[in-house]
Amino acid sequence: MAKASAKQWSLGLVSMAVLGLGAGAIAPAAQSRPLVLAQAAPAEVQQVLSELEAAASDRNLDAVMAFYSESFSSDTGFDYAQLRQTLETLWQQYPDITYDIELLSWQADGPGRYSLETRTTVTGNQTRPDRTLTLTADITSRQQLEAGQIAYQEILSETSRLVSGDSPPTLQVQLPETLELGQTYSFDTIVVEPLEARSLMGVAVEEGVTATDFFEPRPVVFDLLSSGGLYKVGTAPAEPDNRWVSTVVIREDGMVVETRRVRVE
Repeated sequence: MAKASAKQWSLGLVSMAVLGLGAGAIAPAAQSRPLVLAQAAPAEVQQVLSELEAAASDRNLDAVMAFYSESFSSDTGFDYAQLRQTLETLWQQYPDITYDIELLSWQADGPGRYSLETRTTVTGNQTRPDRTLTLTADITSRQQLEAGQIAYQEILSETSRLVSGDSPPTLQVQLPETLELGQTYSFDTIVVEPLEARSLMGVAVEEGVTATDFFEPRPVVFDLLSSGGLYKVGTAPAEPDNRWVSTVVIREDGMVVETRRVRVE
């Protein structure tokens, strides 16, 4: 298959638009106990999430970081300093980014300690000299809240989409959310619209979900697509891991980058 020119992409930046906001982990001992519906959540939990959502949508970095413990850690290796740096860089690139945090369920683990499950949606735009990029993201996660601060987080599911152009391609992506160790899997991206006389370029990329991977640009080479989509086969790592799997499809009237998180368990 013919190849298009290589470009530098930082797909981790696309996929991790939310990062710590509304995401987190549940303590292992608490996982065996059922979470309580969000409607009955204590006022202090509702207040933390409401104020965090407002501070994030205002891009008030100091106010946001006040909701994170200085000993904060995550399942992907981000600590407090890396989270702050990442949000600062992200908000410079998407100056109108907004957040919506929905509490799905909660559980009291002790005085001032809660396990939460949340869903966070994000939208934002980045204006470049040659185009505007529109970012949307949807993340479901669990987090440990201690004395009003997030101490630890784990993302359960994550999908982000970056689009540009007058009429970007409409994609149907088929990818498992969870894989077993060493499992072979299919990653299919179908462009819904007929090809007609238009040409498509695309590439599928898999990378790690770590603080190191987040901003690291990598060269990718685009295939010229003749079948209206991308059809790839991959193999899950032999050890437990989290991976970002991204598809990039470019047409003369628009571009789409869709990234999903896959958990290897």
